[in-house]
Amino acid sequence: MSSTCVSPASPDTETSATDPLPDIAASAATHASALDWVGMEDITLPLYLTGQPVIARVSAGVSLDDAGARGIHMSRLYGALRQLESRELDVARLWGVLEAFLASHDGLSSVAEVRLAGELPLERPALVSAAAGWKRYPFRIAARSESGAVSLELEVQVGYSSTCPCSAALARQAIQEQFDRDFTRAAVDAATVREWLGRAEGIVATPHSQRSEATVTVGLEPLVSTLPLPDLIDRVEQALGTALQTAVKRVDEKAFALANGRNLMFCEDAVRRLDSALRPEYSAPGYRIQVRHRESLHAHDAVARIARWPSGNR
Repeated sequence: MSSTCVSPASPDTETSATDPLPDIAASAATHASALDWVGMEDITLPLYLTGQPVIARVSAGVSLDDAGARGIHMSRLYGALRQLESRELDVARLWGVLEAFLASHDGLSSVAEVRLAGELPLERPALVSAAAGWKRYPFRIAARSESGAVSLELEVQVGYSSTCPCSAALARQAIQEQFDRDFTRAAVDAATVREWLGRAEGIVATPHSQRSEATVTVGLEPLVSTLPLPDLIDRVEQALGTALQTAVKRVDEKAFALANGRNLMFCEDAVRRLDSALRPEYSAPGYRIQVRHRESLHAHDAVARIARWPSGNR
């Protein structure tokens, strides 16, 4: 018999399939310290939002209040998130996930948080014609439970066009100067002026516009039943007046040019418009707004922000 043979009584050969697997996370921490947040980020989760399929990126975590505990049970968090999989996302399910997080970490955690991010596809009609197309609206949802108190935030990003008021004024001045050069006599009949206005030689300058984006974050009352994402998007687009378009005909492009001409705005103007639009609905839970105008004149962006959270909330 080889000297390397192992006796049948050896523990190496007697391990039972029913023996518990080692749980290293349950062992004592080498350096005792409570932690504010432990969890996972960038989890892929398919779900539905306002009836549309969305591939969400999820962040899930809890506090680690027990300074002596080595770690949390991340697999339990992952398992609780499956409640949202391939189902319509609503507020009740979010609270259910947070409750499951805390129940599975009883004695370890008093804070639970889940954040979801993705892009909501919505079909949008053209301004005038029967054309329509799809747009993606980036969104974020954050739900948190801390010692029995819950909070809920909804964020959306909306693209729009912004025409610079200063550039528009300078363009008008340049056209006036060209008119003075082209017409030196005291009186000009309307037909001549109309013909001149239709020539490229007459309209010698145009104002510059830029693709811009508004990021709006609103607090929601914990007892709301649905996430008002489409309503929030509509509110933002209506306030700005120049939402980015999808499929367009020439009549729609003309209408868009008119909308830009009637809605000249600096980034400061855009923030104030949105502030007025959100205040009636969201002043109690609070909100914040940021707009970014991706300048076509400058090599940098123009940005403005405002935050209106109730005292003590932020």
